[in-house]
Amino acid sequence: MKRIPVLFENDNCLVLNKPSGLPVQGGAGVKVSLDSILSESYSPRPLLVHRLDRDTSGLIVVAKTREAAAGFSALFSGRYAEKNANNPQLVKRYLGVCSGIPDSKTGVIRTDLDVPGRDRTKTHEARIPKKAETFYRLLSTGIAGEVIFSLLELELGTGRMHQIRRHLAHTGHPLLGDDKYGDFSLNKKLRKISGLKHLLLHASRLIIPPSPSLIPEGLDISVPLPEYFSAFLGLYNS
Repeated sequence: MKRIPVLFENDNCLVLNKPSGLPVQGGAGVKVSLDSILSESYSPRPLLVHRLDRDTSGLIVVAKTREAAAGFSALFSGRYAEKNANNPQLVKRYLGVCSGIPDSKTGVIRTDLDVPGRDRTKTHEARIPKKAETFYRLLSTGIAGEVIFSLLELELGTGRMHQIRRHLAHTGHPLLGDDKYGDFSLNKKLRKISGLKHLLLHASRLIIPPSPSLIPEGLDISVPLPEYFSAFLGLYNS
């Protein structure tokens, strides 16, 4: 499939390596999306079961049938794990580079995040606070010019929109290259120093538990960092 490496395929799903800058769905001002590319390459068009931000690279799963889509949606939302308590849970791991150094080498960020919802006391859509949980582990540190940064391994405990980006920004350690929640002056400085133009967040590993109706043998798959990400670390990582 053009531009999108397929890393795993069976009768129920595809696991793809999405490049940074490609939105998963179409919308206003979006000419090309993962969804549109899939519709040109497969019939019937595979169905999205979870999301990655436009600027986040890495592993994403799409389902080939409506039945598989329902199963994967339950798996990614955590409902599958609740109904199948004896099975391992789905694991989504990311690599991200944030500014500064977290206080602890390992930890968990538990900060509620507002998500779109409906306030029962009102007739219009509102922002509803939902519990959110992000685990992190410090892998290494580095310095680019005067900018100290940390390479983190991150794991989602919940799946809120822009969760990792919002959580790290809340702690005062925003992701480098984040043009929505990040430190804009720092990003501008890094662009001059290193030419950094991308968000440094990558969905690097996906562990899917065995499921007879989805992936009977289960799946543990990893994908390397994109070139711009590894090049930045190669220049400045200690």
